[in-house]
Amino acid sequence: MTLSRRDVFKVGAGLVPAVALPSSPAYAAAAPTLTVTGTAPSQLAALDNLMKTYIKQRNISCAQLAAVKNGKLVLARGYRYSGDTAVPAVQPTSLFRIASLSKNITAAAVLRLAQDGKVSLGAKVADLLGLSAAADSRLKNVTLWRLMQHTGGWDRDISGDYLWVDPTVAAKLGVPLPVGKSDIIKYAGGRPLDFAPGARMAYSNYGYMLLGLVIEKVSGQSYESYVKQKLLAPVGITRMRLGRTLKSQAAPGEVPYYSDYTTKTVLDASGAVVPWPYGGFNMLNHDANGGWLSSAVDLVRWARIFDAAGPALNATSITRAFAKPEIGVSTDGSWYGCGWYVRQVTGHLNTWHNGSMPGTYAYLARLQQGFTYAAIFNHREETGTLDYDVLSSQMNTAWNGVTTWPTKDLFPTYF
Repeated sequence: MTLSRRDVFKVGAGLVPAVALPSSPAYAAAAPTLTVTGTAPSQLAALDNLMKTYIKQRNISCAQLAAVKNGKLVLARGYRYSGDTAVPAVQPTSLFRIASLSKNITAAAVLRLAQDGKVSLGAKVADLLGLSAAADSRLKNVTLWRLMQHTGGWDRDISGDYLWVDPTVAAKLGVPLPVGKSDIIKYAGGRPLDFAPGARMAYSNYGYMLLGLVIEKVSGQSYESYVKQKLLAPVGITRMRLGRTLKSQAAPGEVPYYSDYTTKTVLDASGAVVPWPYGGFNMLNHDANGGWLSSAVDLVRWARIFDAAGPALNATSITRAFAKPEIGVSTDGSWYGCGWYVRQVTGHLNTWHNGSMPGTYAYLARLQQGFTYAAIFNHREETGTLDYDVLSSQMNTAWNGVTTWPTKDLFPTYF
């Protein structure tokens, strides 16, 4: 299941801001040139060339690709395509916002809490967080399972995406910008659910925000510290962290982000017009549903925790991560597990997810024959005519055509 161009916008933001495009350093007048870093063995030239063509066609200034075959990192590449000298070279370890790829991190943290006997996956979120069901008694039936599998009862097509309407929340509650998670919960709590929990699947950023708060409540730690301690550190991942909203708050090695749009800031009531990736949304509220920074190398390293029982997740937790929801599978044979789309193929469960927010498009897939890859970009499909979602089909064609795979493991190089 790949999200359509229309859905890509809704994953990241609700409505597209109707503000004219300013000049952007990503699309400066100087002719762009391509600079690559890292390692792409000749056997994998098709994957490397695919990325070069993809970013040139879409004028994307920063990108990464990492690929794993049978547990070994066989390709790690950074791409810079720009005529602006202010755009830095992209290393295989540079950091990008990964948007909704954060969801399988959050779901894994909940699974780890259950693995350690800290919480039941059938526990009610209203009980755990003390949420009022005054507006809709059905809230009492929203479990952690249902939040992880997007069957909790919130449908952004009907009620909107509560994580992307900060000015509306502020106006409704009579509070100043910026709004926080407690404000979003209060706003959502005054509205009925869009459907009975467990009745169907509807993608919900709000549900994953609630899961982040559950992790904090049950663990007694901040969401970020729990994930780092229980999931990332045990598998040697040290660079991944939560992102911040402003460009001035960028982490060391983090790339710049570009959008075709500007909008009014949600960080205060000034009405200042800002680049959409830098103040058009509040990263602090998006931590558990879309707030992580990572490199493609660390994303494929992260994906390995789902390959077999290890120090982060045991076999039961991995099985739960890909379990079918109570509503069953979709018409195309896929389903949404816990932070992953899933499809059974012969002898394997293929799992994947994309991420999209202003200034970011990311894709992570675990496929048959031991092939896993991650690709990240500092721009997403907005006003252009080229579909970004074709990446997965093009990548499938490229890797299926590889006849000889490299044997050298690059993970020690990028640890």
